[in-house]
Amino acid sequence: MQFVCQSFGLSDLPRRGLAPQEAPPEVLLLDIEAELSIWEDGRAVWSEEAFPVAELAYHLALWLQSPDAGREDFELDSMQADPGLIRIVSSDVGWRVGSIFTPDFWTSPVAWDVLVAAIEQFDRSVREGTAAMGIDPAFIPKP
Repeated sequence: MQFVCQSFGLSDLPRRGLAPQEAPPEVLLLDIEAELSIWEDGRAVWSEEAFPVAELAYHLALWLQSPDAGREDFELDSMQADPGLIRIVSSDVGWRVGSIFTPDFWTSPVAWDVLVAAIEQFDRSVREGTAAMGIDPAFIPKP
């Protein structure tokens, strides 16, 4: 299982009248978007265009840093979408990723260390995409 980001953009910054270098972190969290897909066994099983990937990276890092990491489920509580846009839940056979908008979709279960590696790779991808747009990704905590 892996998270894949492509086509990074800042669609709302011009509307806000801000340059990327002057935007506050809370605006960047919402405005740095990319197509996010979840892949399993070499195929995309879920995809969303214009997804707030910086916000997801931010919240996943905080989740992994929490004392309850590995014991508590994760639900993205986005500032611009309904809670549950991305969910990560523990089951008897491993961790699964899903979305409230596709309730019948869940990834195959994976071990905790596999999930953490996928999140860390996603974080690297978001940081690289953010830096490629000329924005220092330091406002996103490291997982």
